[in-house]
Amino acid sequence: MAGRIRDEDVALVRERSPIADVVGEYLQLRNAGGGSLKGLCPFHDEKSPSFNVTPSRGLFYCFGCSEGGDVIAFVQKIDHLSFVEAVESLAQRAGIRLQYEQGGYTQRTDQGQRQRLLDAHKAAAEFYVEQLLSPRAQEGRRFLSDRGFTRADAERFGVGFAPPGWESLTTHLRKKGFADKEIILAGLASQGRRGPYDKFRNRLVWPVREVTGEVVGFGARKLDPEDDGPKYLNTQETPIFKKSHLLYGLDLAKRDIARERQAVVVEGYTDVMACHLAGVTTAVATCGTSFGEEHLKILRRMLLGRSEFGGEVVFTFDGDAAGQKAALRAFAEEHGFVTETFVAVQPDGLDPCDLRLKHGEAAVRDLVAAKRPLYEFAIRSEIENHNLDTYEGRIAAFEAAAPIVAGIRNEGIRKFYGVSLDKWVGLMDESYVLRRVDELASGGRTARRGRPQPARTAGGPDTAGYDRRDPVVQRERQALKIALQHPALAAEFDRLDAEAFTVPQHRAVQELIRAQGGTAAADDPARWAARLRDAAPNDAQRGFVTELAVEPIEVYGELDEHFATEILGAITIHSIDRQIANLKSRLGRLDAVADAEEYQRVFGELMAVGQRKRVMRERVAGTA
Repeated sequence: MAGRIRDEDVALVRERSPIADVVGEYLQLRNAGGGSLKGLCPFHDEKSPSFNVTPSRGLFYCFGCSEGGDVIAFVQKIDHLSFVEAVESLAQRAGIRLQYEQGGYTQRTDQGQRQRLLDAHKAAAEFYVEQLLSPRAQEGRRFLSDRGFTRADAERFGVGFAPPGWESLTTHLRKKGFADKEIILAGLASQGRRGPYDKFRNRLVWPVREVTGEVVGFGARKLDPEDDGPKYLNTQETPIFKKSHLLYGLDLAKRDIARERQAVVVEGYTDVMACHLAGVTTAVATCGTSFGEEHLKILRRMLLGRSEFGGEVVFTFDGDAAGQKAALRAFAEEHGFVTETFVAVQPDGLDPCDLRLKHGEAAVRDLVAAKRPLYEFAIRSEIENHNLDTYEGRIAAFEAAAPIVAGIRNEGIRKFYGVSLDKWVGLMDESYVLRRVDELASGGRTARRGRPQPARTAGGPDTAGYDRRDPVVQRERQALKIALQHPALAAEFDRLDAEAFTVPQHRAVQELIRAQGGTAAADDPARWAARLRDAAPNDAQRGFVTELAVEPIEVYGELDEHFATEILGAITIHSIDRQIANLKSRLGRLDAVADAEEYQRVFGELMAVGQRKRVMRERVAGTA
């Protein structure tokens, strides 16, 4: 095995892996002021952004779930990697060749498991693409051509062909240096009684990529009607392929999703291709699973852009009954969106791929443009199940659709759809409809309020007795943030005594800074906070240091030396005030005659401390 990665190489990986660029591959970031960026946290579900990135210090911190750290910690957390694997992943991304302390450069056999599986998938994708040009792939090429796709289109999306042989890919990967157990673990082969055999055989294959562009699995369509296997076969769950966390085409669509603030969700791989070729470049699809909550979270993070509300999501489904059921399943998850949600259903039942083939690319664009709000679609779909020609049918339709309207959380939108429901059903009694909807809505809210809410988890000092509203806590936090974020302005911090901070968690950070030589030792301000993080004795303190390093400093205008001295001087003055109070208390308990010697000593201390306070006030005022 390889030895420990050299510290110099780890530092180089951090330096050449800008945290904003790396994080930006997974979520949309926007300017938060003060040199910080913010977005929706990828580590917990939230509707408003509390995830902050501070590029100048190379740190991230979420004020919602308290996850934080540097770029390596981010990659560890989001990709579920060890420290070494995260460093190796970032090194490959940055084109850095790592060295290990036991000697030698990184070798393929020494790479982390994740990287080995990614390399196997990259080799497999290249193999499949080459095979699409072989004589055996004639049926696959015909399949693409019949659906209006050219060779250039196939190359654009990386479409390939899995040969019919049992070990074609396995043999190829063995020659590339991959062990059988790696090929099986990657989901590229299955274990048979006589050894591994290819997972995909005689199928067209589409590479499924992470948002970062790395191939992590495949979707495969059978070509032989006599094949008794499923029409579509997807990579099974592996250490790198989690279908509930993947959207096909997201690596191609992410920038346009952010720019246009729209995501179009289609059902299949060819639908994604058809949409992109037709100019709907925000199209994505699930990978062999239903659209679910994790997919919602991914789109939410991608959609967050210029406003607090992320834009719109358009679901396109087949116009048949199964397509409508799919749309209604999506409706069940709608409340997770901080977006406007729509449905685009083609009346003649054509999916985007067939629509493009039969009616041209403009028809695909028109389909998306003719979207309907998901609320309207869900309500009308329920109404259509009833006979509106009878009074009984109208009442039944109303009672079936009213709970959908009542579930709309926005009161204004709920009232709007209540009025529309009355018209769509034909009751012609708007007041009755609105009253009934309000009754159902009230019951729904009561039920929601009755559910126990999860407690806010937070690292660092968010425990009993730590009150962020306390002026003392606020003042001390400000001082620590200045010392972490702007050490060059914090010379006064190093003069603070051990009793300057009253909060135990704050005092621990002060001691940590002192142990590192004080703010005067911050020769590299950009790495200062990260250096303190690395030196922290436990995860709780590391989290607290990260929080302080990322949290904005409350200041009017730009932070300057005068303001920094003011804040740090206030800490000193309050510490002196506590000393004066203690000395006065001791003096009051002494007898000036009987305890003359002790009295004079304490009185002298009181005078000296008083003088120190005056000097500090003058320094803060800028007169010293």
